[in-house]
Amino acid sequence: MDLILKYFPNLSDLQHTQFAKLKELYEDWNSKINVISRKDMDNFYEHHVLHSLAIAHEIKFRDGSRILDLGTGGGFPGIPLAIMFPECQFKMIDRTGKKIRVVNEVAQAIGLKNVVAEQLSGEEEKAQYDFVVSRAVMPLPDLVKIIKKNISHKNQHNSLPNGLICLKGGNLQAETQPFKKIVSLTEIHDMFEEEWFKEKYLIYLPL
Repeated sequence: MDLILKYFPNLSDLQHTQFAKLKELYEDWNSKINVISRKDMDNFYEHHVLHSLAIAHEIKFRDGSRILDLGTGGGFPGIPLAIMFPECQFKMIDRTGKKIRVVNEVAQAIGLKNVVAEQLSGEEEKAQYDFVVSRAVMPLPDLVKIIKKNISHKNQHNSLPNGLICLKGGNLQAETQPFKKIVSLTEIHDMFEEEWFKEKYLIYLPL
């Protein structure tokens, strides 16, 4: 939790409490359903919560923004972002019903009112959003094909044009090549100094 405060020191009391409760809740759910790698629980705040918040470091979503978290798994990056931006609406989808159950239970346990989670594939989700976010779900060209229909072009009220923001690691040259004229890559290690963030990137694509 100290790691979150290191980079986001201006949390409200409610946000502080919500972030602080996450580890215990995920440990409990992880003992029933394999949501997060068991080895990763010791680094829960670094590898999952802070990693998700790289998106909050890059863009401050304006109140009223609508965000789709595609392939959310157990709720990342969506749950940390929903805590950080309580006046935005988050839809979180995943093909695996057990994981969506965890998202709903965690959101309810910490009193998140701005989250809807549903068992759906990306192809099945028809609504439109200001942004789609994801964390290492699939290769970028495949992801873009699925989510282009979900990006709204009616309302542009954020500092970045509506589009896709995703978190990925490793060599991304081949994946980003089809979008080289518009893609933006930010090294997360430039935001957060911890060694684990080396070779991890935030990808932004206006769509």
